Amino acid sequence: MTRPELEHVIGAAARVADDFEIVVIGGQAILGTLRDAPASLLVSLDADVYPRNEPARAEDIDGAIGEGSKFHETFGYYAQGVGPTTATLPAGWVSRLIAIEVPSKPGVVGRCLDVHDLAISKYVAGREKDLSYTRELAFHRITEHRLLKERLAATKLSPELAKIVAARIERDFRRGRR
Repeated sequence: MTRPELEHVIGAAARVADDFEIVVIGGQAILGTLRDAPASLLVSLDADVYPRNEPARAEDIDGAIGEGSKFHETFGYYAQGVGPTTATLPAGWVSRLIAIEVPSKPGVVGRCLDVHDLAISKYVAGREKDLSYTRELAFHRITEHRLLKERLAATKLSPELAKIVAARIERDFRRGRR
């Protein structure tokens, strides 16, 4: 998904949910930080989003412009309606959201996760696709080791999971120092 495609999804989600602010919490949130992110970070065809002021309307987004919808069939990409608790995020993440204005929809704004908050959510999820994503972030020097450690410390996790996430971060940065 490209930045214009994400803007299209945000505009469509705003219309469906009747909410002018759409939060982007999945991998496509990278487009808030990097308009032209590396292709290896843009392979997903969906954007995980929810309406900031009406989170329950995420179901409406999923039904109208989600996977298998006419929107998906027409454009080849889609929205995945999620909720504010879908991702495990560090304290203070809301204050670090990055705004994307949608030129074709004046007043509509996407609010994308900061790249380090996004990375923490992926380290916590721990699926292979998430860990591949974090490896790419480290490889391209998009994330900073120090900031990830700070964000990890600000994330409410069990001691066991925090230790696993710390090891994942260390692994990526050992590889990234080649």
